[in-house]
Amino acid sequence: MKRDASIPPDGKDIAPVNRQPTVVRVELSPKSLLTVLALIAGLWMLLNLVPVLLVLVTAAMIVGALNPFVAWLFRRKVKRVVAICVVFGAGVVLAVTLATVTIPILLDQAKTLAEGEPRIRGSVAGFLERSNLTAALGNELRNVHYADIVKSFRTTLFTASARMAEILAYGVAAVFLAFYMMIDHDRLRGALFAVVPRRHHIRLSAILMNLGTIVGGYIRGQALTCLLMGAFLLVLLLVCRVPNALALAVFGGLMDLLPYVGVFLTMAPAVLAAWVQGPVIAIVVFTLLLAYEELESRVLVPLVYGRALRLPSSVVFFSLIVGTTLAGIAGALLALPLAAAVLMLLDELRVELPGETVQPEDLEQRRKDDHTEREYHRRADRMPAAKAAAVAAEISGDRKKADVAAEKGDANLDVKAAPPPLV
Repeated sequence: MKRDASIPPDGKDIAPVNRQPTVVRVELSPKSLLTVLALIAGLWMLLNLVPVLLVLVTAAMIVGALNPFVAWLFRRKVKRVVAICVVFGAGVVLAVTLATVTIPILLDQAKTLAEGEPRIRGSVAGFLERSNLTAALGNELRNVHYADIVKSFRTTLFTASARMAEILAYGVAAVFLAFYMMIDHDRLRGALFAVVPRRHHIRLSAILMNLGTIVGGYIRGQALTCLLMGAFLLVLLLVCRVPNALALAVFGGLMDLLPYVGVFLTMAPAVLAAWVQGPVIAIVVFTLLLAYEELESRVLVPLVYGRALRLPSSVVFFSLIVGTTLAGIAGALLALPLAAAVLMLLDELRVELPGETVQPEDLEQRRKDDHTEREYHRRADRMPAAKAAAVAAEISGDRKKADVAAEKGDANLDVKAAPPPLV
């Protein structure tokens, strides 16, 4: 017979123990409380200063895009201030000239396109009504009521005009900020290096150099691909004798800025306008535009951007979603260079991700980092921050040249660009 485990050996009952509930008391020190409040205030300020941050980022992107032209003039014995004024002046003159030449023509062609909209819509509706599958859609398209559309369009146009004026003001502010940033380049860089500990100067210089490469390459690549798209679309529409070719080409070139959705916004107006010339012309325009889009994505974009943007497709898609959610179209345009900058920072800061293991090339990279740090401390010892920043930029530039040459297998690398053997 088994004894009940709840009965003690002597047979006496034990009175139940009244246990008090455990109380966990969390006390924040004044310092911790102030830190939490400061973080909350900082996040609140960031959320409210998003437009200002976008202006700052845009100005930095303009600086990165124009720096190579200023450096080209500077290498040809032109003073830096003069080179900056020449580059910015040329940009302003070019923008004003293009606006003066194209805006009146665009307005006339847009008016003509709007007047011909019923004819284009009727042609597309008639084509859709030939099939039983699309007959209902064609009927709806033919019987569009303009009263509601015009009323909604007026409200949308007023809101869009106010928004465009705001964006234009921010854009002008970004241009002026970029101009002053380039004028005060040395002082700004010296101030930044003054607040960063010297043991991080080489890494900071490499980050700034790579940011310039990413931002400048992205801006110049976007401008070139949009220009090529606009030129191709203009020639195609002129050859096919599609009316309002210039307006459609400019619109298509601008829409090419937008990733993923830009292809639809570029092709749809051009194909609809070509439908006036007949279904055959519309199919030709659609086919050639689709072929060009494929050529651009697979050949031109890797060729133009080079190493500036090498992002996995998943990172590109996620970055666009986040950027569009946070800041609309501006966020979508800035998402890719910001994503590339984040990945570059992870690489330059030698962040060890949880799933990675240390490879032999990582150890070699660390040895090179240590050698570069020692070289910088030897050359920049007791220098003021501005001069030390120049030394760090020179060493980082030589290191980058050496790395690029090593990737290309260049055996005739300049001795200055190659670091001495590591002991």
